[in-house]
Amino acid sequence: MLIVDAHEDLAWNTLTFGRDYLRPVAETRRREAGTQIPALNDDTMIGWLEYQVGDVALVFATLFASPLRHCAGAWDKLCYADAQQAKRMCREQLEFYMRLTDDHSDQFRLIQSAKELEALLSVWKTRPVIAESGEVQKGNPVGLVLLMEGADAVVDPGELDEWWEGGLRLIGPAWSGTRYCGGWLEPGPLTGAGRALLERMGELGFGLDLSHMDEQAAYEALDLYNGALIASHSNAQALLKGHESNRHLPDPLIRGILERDGVIGVHFYNAFLKPGWRRGDGREEVTLAHLVAQIDYICQMAGDAHHVGLGSDFDGGLGLQSVPAGIDSVADIKKLAPFLAERGYSDDDCAAILSGNWITFLRRILH
Repeated sequence: MLIVDAHEDLAWNTLTFGRDYLRPVAETRRREAGTQIPALNDDTMIGWLEYQVGDVALVFATLFASPLRHCAGAWDKLCYADAQQAKRMCREQLEFYMRLTDDHSDQFRLIQSAKELEALLSVWKTRPVIAESGEVQKGNPVGLVLLMEGADAVVDPGELDEWWEGGLRLIGPAWSGTRYCGGWLEPGPLTGAGRALLERMGELGFGLDLSHMDEQAAYEALDLYNGALIASHSNAQALLKGHESNRHLPDPLIRGILERDGVIGVHFYNAFLKPGWRRGDGREEVTLAHLVAQIDYICQMAGDAHHVGLGSDFDGGLGLQSVPAGIDSVADIKKLAPFLAERGYSDDDCAAILSGNWITFLRRILH
């Protein structure tokens, strides 16, 4: 079964910490040992070798910068004071992905069209060949679909044509609050600019990502947006009693996404899987069963397995120290399959959850 991961902050990590995702996870961890990086962002979960071992064929790779009011310190380089600065930072990340896929086309491939998606999936019909030494004897390129997390980098909705031509295909209007809508920690509705953003996004065919949008703004978006929508990395609030936050999805919002034939990517952060978990707590307190419980909750609400996927958020402020026991790297995502089978999910259901639902969604938005 192939894996599609709907949220990884590859460019942010490369530009902030100098991580090189061409390297295996073990090498990056060795290089960062003794530095401040693991304390700031945990040990990495991602490397090209691990993508091959784990059959991770495609990821939604983000363009992300945070507003200066949320800057975490001098090390937090991608923090913006205004929209123009946000745009420069996200353009720099876009250029990073272009260089990565141009210079290492055998390892990473930018996916901008339906034709490119189908070509990638055709390549992945052949499994990578991994030697006993751990070396890749024959590997496949990992597809990257670009997702903007927080839309302040779009200075004006009229610029969306430029972003589409540059390769962007998905936009989440919020991280924290933006001038387009309320977001995590900063509640509020869509603004007039936010409504204009959604209108132009729909005209061009962008996918809308509701993750991080405040509940009020997300309900408005469900009513207004005429295109395909998702929540790339969000969990159900109902399973997180005592950890109430506008970062999670209440049942009415989940139902709204399901009614719009959307897909919800379950988040791998332990604090979003077990109420009360804090950084520094043992990761063994959270298991893959907690992750499957989130998947199952959404499937039970939907009445099928066709509206949930995975959105790990690996290396987006969380890594080895903050994910469930049993997952050492992105290669281990496929370990979910037997847990799902134990809950009664068929092979077809598992394939849909691990990759098929995201692929179906992409076929709707890629021209």
